Amino acid sequence: MVPGVISTGLESWGTGNVSRPYFRRRLWGSWTMMRALLSDKEVWKQHIMLDKKTGLDPPGLKLRAAQGFDATDFFITGYWIWSKIFENLASLGYDPTNAFTAAYDWRLSYENLEVRDQYFTRLKNHIEMAHQVSGRKVVLASHSMGSQVTFYFFHWVASELGGKGGDDWVDRHVEAWINISGCMLGAVKDTAALLSGEMRDTAQLNAFAVYGLERFLNKEERAEIFRAMPGISSMLPIGGEAIWGNLTWAPDDKPGQAHSFGSFLNFRTGGNWTTPKKNLTVATALDYLLDTSDDWYRDQMLRSYSQGVAHTRAEVEANELQPHKWVNPLETRLPLAPNLKIFCFYGVGKPTERAYYYRPPDFPHQTKLNITIDTGLTIGDIDHGVVMGEGDGTVNLISTGYMCSKGWRMKRYNPAGSKITVIEMPHQPERFNPRGGPNSADHVDILGRQTLNELLLRVAAGKGDEIEESVISNIRQYADNVKIYEEEMGL
Repeated sequence: MVPGVISTGLESWGTGNVSRPYFRRRLWGSWTMMRALLSDKEVWKQHIMLDKKTGLDPPGLKLRAAQGFDATDFFITGYWIWSKIFENLASLGYDPTNAFTAAYDWRLSYENLEVRDQYFTRLKNHIEMAHQVSGRKVVLASHSMGSQVTFYFFHWVASELGGKGGDDWVDRHVEAWINISGCMLGAVKDTAALLSGEMRDTAQLNAFAVYGLERFLNKEERAEIFRAMPGISSMLPIGGEAIWGNLTWAPDDKPGQAHSFGSFLNFRTGGNWTTPKKNLTVATALDYLLDTSDDWYRDQMLRSYSQGVAHTRAEVEANELQPHKWVNPLETRLPLAPNLKIFCFYGVGKPTERAYYYRPPDFPHQTKLNITIDTGLTIGDIDHGVVMGEGDGTVNLISTGYMCSKGWRMKRYNPAGSKITVIEMPHQPERFNPRGGPNSADHVDILGRQTLNELLLRVAAGKGDEIEESVISNIRQYADNVKIYEEEMGL
């Protein structure tokens, strides 16, 4: 099980004077985090931010991902994440001897997960040992950012530049991949978090984390912290205008819609304002983020990630030798694993941030931020400066659904023909249940959904072939609108 960005607790292993009060205490994912934010904010910031130049531990400080089932079962006491899945898997006989939580420090770039923690080597070794002991292939289940980590791992483990397992390693060792709410093409709200520290449920954080960060940190501090966590930037939108649209068009626009979702960052005109002179698409918004950021952040981004599109099989194959492209499913392919079964389970029907209206800060001389969301603007489909689209409340439908419904059905992105099965789950929360109840399809709360757990158990029990696709949204129509096409035969 590969958890998402909020799921893994981070605990201090530093022994210096500044760290000693927090030794082996969680500075992310516990009440200690809240207490530290309240009473020791600057020290907490020192610990939670990585070194801006190296992307690794700051001198003298050391945070590490908690390990085992305790790392991901609860965010804080009473706020469950994976605990319901653990309990249900136990009914099939799974326990710590035959199930494993591959927790990781989600702040790190994927390259540095291996450099500092040997994360992918450890995951490879654990899978190989499980396969050798049982004689059976493993099932991988990933959630949210964990699905991007898993996709990167598939490249790393096969490559001579990584695990040197060979092109057939995944086919020999992995039976199925359960991709739960995977943000395969990123999430637009990640842009708002990094650009201006916005926290309207942003960056896939749950209510407790949002409360702590909003209550004790201003927007400038939050933007600085998010940028000093290079792993967060892996969830910036992928695919540019082909996926997310231009200033007048987007694949998920609805008939009669007043303004296209493709006009992603919108600015009022007039006045002596320092905002951009024209609206921005997702692609130009990412350029704006890099152009207005410090050099250390720009360097980290360009070295670690790529958001482009490969339009030919030759480009895709060439990108197997480019590790910074391995997180991007539009530039690289699935593993050469014809027997691998991929299950995409995700929620639909919960309004999800899709575009924004921005303005200059109220006191521009008191902040390094150039812009802030225009929260005073509520008119038509604009709610406090935010335009809502389709998704699971955190990740946009086009991100969770495009690769599963169409992208991975193209030959260049799935050359071995791995079978893809999609199950969409409607968001049907209980009115007075703060976590939505057994039919919630919220990005995080779906982990406790009854039907999701039943489907996961069927795959884990080797009955995944019996699962039939269920698509209830317009994702296939939106996917057909995307400006990415299958190559002509013979080319």
